[in-house]
Amino acid sequence: MHRRTAARAGHRTAAPLLAALLLTGCTSAAATDPEADPGPTSAVPTAPPQPSPQLTDQQVASAVDRIDAYVQDAMRKTGVPGLALAVVHNDKVVHAKGFGVRELGKPDTVDPDTVFQLASVSKPIASTVVATAVGQKSVAWDDPVTAHDPGFALADPWVTTHVTIADLFSHRSGLPDHAGDLLQDLGYPRDYILQHLRDQPLAPFRASYAYTNYGLTEAAVAVARTKGAAWETLAADTLYKPLGMTSTSSLRSAYDTAPDKALPHVRTGTSPGSTTGTGTGWQVSTTENADPQSPAGGVSSTAQDLARWMRLQLADGTFEGRQIVDKTALGETWLPHSLSNPPSAPDGNPGQYGLGWNVGRDNRGRLRLNHSGAFELGAATTVTLLPSEQLGIVVLTNGQPTGLPEAVAEEFFDLAEEGHETVDWLAFFGRIVPAAALSGVSPTDYTKPPADAAPARPDAAYVGTYANNHYGPLTVTTGNGGALVMSLGPDNLQFPLQHYAGDVFSFQTRGENAVGLSGVTFTVGADGRATKVVVEQLDREGLGTFTRSQAG
Repeated sequence: MHRRTAARAGHRTAAPLLAALLLTGCTSAAATDPEADPGPTSAVPTAPPQPSPQLTDQQVASAVDRIDAYVQDAMRKTGVPGLALAVVHNDKVVHAKGFGVRELGKPDTVDPDTVFQLASVSKPIASTVVATAVGQKSVAWDDPVTAHDPGFALADPWVTTHVTIADLFSHRSGLPDHAGDLLQDLGYPRDYILQHLRDQPLAPFRASYAYTNYGLTEAAVAVARTKGAAWETLAADTLYKPLGMTSTSSLRSAYDTAPDKALPHVRTGTSPGSTTGTGTGWQVSTTENADPQSPAGGVSSTAQDLARWMRLQLADGTFEGRQIVDKTALGETWLPHSLSNPPSAPDGNPGQYGLGWNVGRDNRGRLRLNHSGAFELGAATTVTLLPSEQLGIVVLTNGQPTGLPEAVAEEFFDLAEEGHETVDWLAFFGRIVPAAALSGVSPTDYTKPPADAAPARPDAAYVGTYANNHYGPLTVTTGNGGALVMSLGPDNLQFPLQHYAGDVFSFQTRGENAVGLSGVTFTVGADGRATKVVVEQLDREGLGTFTRSQAG
């Protein structure tokens, strides 16, 4: 990526899953020696001094004057229906504006007080909330999670007792990428998903990086447990209310009932089982309820409210003369804790992750904080802070990710720093952001069965109930039209099966992590009945095998 571009980390991340090194002075000894103590994460050195401000008020004002035209042109090119942004500089909101409409086909326009779903921009907000508890000495970033949630467990007992709040907030616990997200797609509640993180295979502890919404959620919920409050209440009482963020909530119900909200949209031609649309227009969509992973992706807010939060961040935890968050506790979130993306060249910059933030340095040595959010079903957001310049921008959109919010933010910094665009940001992000949604797509094209495909067996060979300790039971029945139907999840979500070849079928995936058609492969015993079934989409970590129950 470009010198200034942090790895995108949305609900579905575009950051490559690469081996990582810790920037805390810890080694990977704990991964091989169960008695090794990697040492506290508080050993992280303080950030080097920041250079003096290099941008003048006039440069920032000029960028503000020019960014609106860029936004309007970029929205015209992408077709994204609505956008809101806010810029803060030197503890003032210097720009806040809405563009486009809240819902296609209706006249209501977006304004700075329109409520948007934030997706993973929720993460740096969550780390701010936890920093308030750390500053109050209720918890410490280095506390083992089990000190606050004794029932929490991972696959390795040693890791279970040593994994800390900071480990989970920096995605270095060893949990696989997006562990637990598919359980949410199937309708399982938060408690079930967190309890079943123990089923996931682990990469080396503190020596690998993988973006996990539910790892971070577990840490946040554990902190809330110690504070004696639900996470959603803790966030409101310790951050939203003190800052006057009156339109911000960590509950989906608040977004659903907001009178001034931006509805999600996807490209026309997008089906529940596809990842990108085929048309050039847009249509209203419905995003999943992110309440189960609220700390990681469930916040809704406005550009105006987020401007208050950016001011707090840039003022080291103070807001209008009041210390809301302890400076040291908040500062820990800005330090690199994981190497999320090694440099691709000797002179390249590494991608680093702090506590809920992508953390990097620009080519002038200035600290740069960033996080993006993405719901494939209709939301894309980003926030970027340049603390040495006391400058920040947040961009919110109500469209399927196209790279638009990231392009607007980078364009703004180009205009402020260089006076002109240095990269065609819309084209740049327009290539890499949609492509990221294609991760996990099956290598098999199930729309084209082989010419010599063997026929399916009689339905009775496959019909029955199959057990799985992680994903719960899978039931295969014969539907009203005579085709086989697979049912999964606590609400028995139904997926019609389409024959492909022999004992292999396909189904249309759905939800936030949909990947189009995916395979369902039965293994049939000597008696002509299937003994097990492997669901391809659910088997990335080897957890997708369902075994026929005795009653089935």
